[in-house]
Amino acid sequence: MMTIQQKTAIGRAHSKIILIGEHAVVYGKPAIALPFPSLEVVSSVKEISGDLFLSCRYFVGKLEEAPRDLKGITACITETLKNLKQPAEGLHIQIDSSVPIGRGLGSSASSAIAVVKSLYQYFEQKLSKTKLLELVHISETFAHGNPSGIDMVAASSDQPLWFEKDGAIHPVDIKLPLHLVVADTGRIGGTLEAVESIRKNSLISPNKVKHSIDLLGDYTLRTKAALAEGNSLFVGKMMDAAHSELKKLGVSDTELDHLVQVAKEWGALGAKLTGGGKGGCMIALASSLEHAKNLAEGLLQNGAAQTWSYIID
Repeated sequence: MMTIQQKTAIGRAHSKIILIGEHAVVYGKPAIALPFPSLEVVSSVKEISGDLFLSCRYFVGKLEEAPRDLKGITACITETLKNLKQPAEGLHIQIDSSVPIGRGLGSSASSAIAVVKSLYQYFEQKLSKTKLLELVHISETFAHGNPSGIDMVAASSDQPLWFEKDGAIHPVDIKLPLHLVVADTGRIGGTLEAVESIRKNSLISPNKVKHSIDLLGDYTLRTKAALAEGNSLFVGKMMDAAHSELKKLGVSDTELDHLVQVAKEWGALGAKLTGGGKGGCMIALASSLEHAKNLAEGLLQNGAAQTWSYIID
């Protein structure tokens, strides 16, 4: 008896973290983003009869019936199929993600990257980096309104990146490995709320906001130099300084500040929020792999919902 194999294609994408420069990047300052391979999204495409179906942790059903919260990914899928000159039918797209949503780790970007890759793989078409980012940008616009683009660029790269909105994007040299710990507050971050907070503060105290943004840009430049020199102590110092300015801008909160303080008490070389703020995640720099494990345990004991430790080199 002959069996007919069902056509299947897979697309993958990892998460990302911002080492330094979040929020300031929107105002034309640089940022440094890192791939975060500990968390991954896998998109699989299978042939079925009938309508186009989408399965993910939040929804299972026809693509056209997906809830408003998924309009970004559904618009991305629709536009990708148009680019491939394929009808929006006869497919089952399943998205499996270990990236927690709304934590500043690039969940929407990595999901869209994985989906676009899987569709191009399914139809056996070449996918350029330019076209990938163009299609993912559709999803990111729904998710973030006016995205800087750093999430999708970082989540589609395997290297640490220097990023400037509408400007330079290139790899960052890292002389010595970075032992990092990411800790989750357990709360969805309020990126739009944080952005609005900076805007309101800029109306009240424009000089203070500009000063903080300028300092964040300077700290990012100095961090880049320290990474190239292998000066982890100075990288940590810049992380601490960046968190102080982010607090002044009103994008941190009590839980993030608490975890940053815990990390410092457990010997972190530096600690700060990462991503949009107002919830979400923070990162801490450890001196070694063993220190990173202890740091992660300390954060879990003191309120972190979950932690991850990994090495960037």
